[in-house]
Amino acid sequence: MNRTTLSLIVGTTALAAVTGFAALTAPAASGGDTEKAAARLPVERTSLLCPAPSISDLAETSYTSFTPVSQGAGANGTAELRSATEESGDGDTTSEDKKTDKKTDKKTDKKTDEKATDKPGDKTDKTAAGKADKPVLETKEPGKPATGDSSGAEAPALIGTAEGKFAPGWTIQETTEVAAGTGRGLLGTNCTAPDTEFWFPGAGTTADRTDYVHLTNPDDSTAVVDIELYGKDGALKSSVADGITVQPHSSEPILLSTLTDEQQTNVTVHVSVRSGRVAAAVQALDDKLGGDWLAASTDPSGSLVLPGIPKDATSVRLVAFARGDDDADLKVRLATPSGLITPAGNETVHVKSGMTTAVDLGALTRGEAGSLVLTPTEKAVPVVAAVRVVRGKGDKQETAFIPATGPIAARATVADNSAKGSTLALAAPDGTAKVKVTASAGSEGGTAATKTYTIKGGTTQNVELPVPSGLKGTYALTVEPLSGGPVYASRMLAATEGGVPGFTVQTLPDDRGTVEVPQAEQDLSVLQK
Repeated sequence: MNRTTLSLIVGTTALAAVTGFAALTAPAASGGDTEKAAARLPVERTSLLCPAPSISDLAETSYTSFTPVSQGAGANGTAELRSATEESGDGDTTSEDKKTDKKTDKKTDKKTDEKATDKPGDKTDKTAAGKADKPVLETKEPGKPATGDSSGAEAPALIGTAEGKFAPGWTIQETTEVAAGTGRGLLGTNCTAPDTEFWFPGAGTTADRTDYVHLTNPDDSTAVVDIELYGKDGALKSSVADGITVQPHSSEPILLSTLTDEQQTNVTVHVSVRSGRVAAAVQALDDKLGGDWLAASTDPSGSLVLPGIPKDATSVRLVAFARGDDDADLKVRLATPSGLITPAGNETVHVKSGMTTAVDLGALTRGEAGSLVLTPTEKAVPVVAAVRVVRGKGDKQETAFIPATGPIAARATVADNSAKGSTLALAAPDGTAKVKVTASAGSEGGTAATKTYTIKGGTTQNVELPVPSGLKGTYALTVEPLSGGPVYASRMLAATEGGVPGFTVQTLPDDRGTVEVPQAEQDLSVLQK
């Protein structure tokens, strides 16, 4: 076999294993240059994991699965969600398993006892056993959302796999309404792909918070995970946060306040995986301010963008953490509809190395769309960040979180939009950008619609959404930058219930629906021996 051809096949196989499998279409032999431009081809397999949605018996959860139509994605495939299991079910309990049990079941008082014993997904074995071979939700065709629902505190975590034409750009939205109690309001999250490291600035371990980190393992082997907590003075002491085991095809919700005796209002959670892969998400619940899912911040960076702060926010708190040995000094600016401005009294923020810094920015947006833009004053130091946003007043307040996110390189999608209550924020902090937004067909009927927008440099716009004609059910929004500077986006869902302005915000990172594959100089179906 020709050495060049063998090298290409091995390289492509390794790349596919890392990215989720990329199809390689062999080009015709041309006899030209041996080096060809790399091709971007649709991924052929994607995994997404959804955490157990709630600890409340009053919870009503909807799931929306959607794959945008992609050129070159093939004619076949599937996209399925199946229940994870709380335990491995094999009857074996290792020393690491016992350590995990202590972490999830440790109780420091009666209130903590109630929270710990009512952890999400506790009855997964009973509800999911015997149904493992039956998908909870299946997507029938690209371009049309599929929906499902669950209720109560017994709803399990879900493990999803999409292959073939359903893999490129596959997205799942999990949205939960809780009528009363801790964390009441509207909670939402994009189900995420497994990885080996996550940063969550904005969690808490005080008595009025019930914050869980959910770890879900999609693979056939056990994952081993370490959790580090950082407060205002540095790392929080913990003897039970290392070596947490997550059994194959299972999910572990871990109450953060059981990992440390220190009560801190603003905590950064660092999840690192020693062995295997997991998906991680933090559910942050407040006794008085409702709650929401806190998604992971983008990778540590010297400059960050946190898009789509609601225009009617009554309180905004920035939480940041500097990784490494150096302190970070950040310039704070708000990208408004008219341009970049500096919040009075909060022109800069100093973030000490290894410590969590929180800054209250007040009613930052003052009736206009806004995105927070953080840049180094001088030396760039890697930082992660998120904002906690509060809407409403008095006992009618609700909370959501917006983590720093990356720009949309090619395409991003968010599902579970309705004719009312959806707001799409587009930010172009570095230069004017042209953006195409497509509203899919409805889950129960309707025809897709598209609009194109120009977002001026340094601004954030809450754009008027395209709505599918004849819409029935919910629909997905797909955002594609066409030209200009980088674009950052988020989507807010809002629903007022009993005077409480329930809302949840999801950022739109790039969907990574394609992978770069080197092209061969000849048809790979004809190999030299």
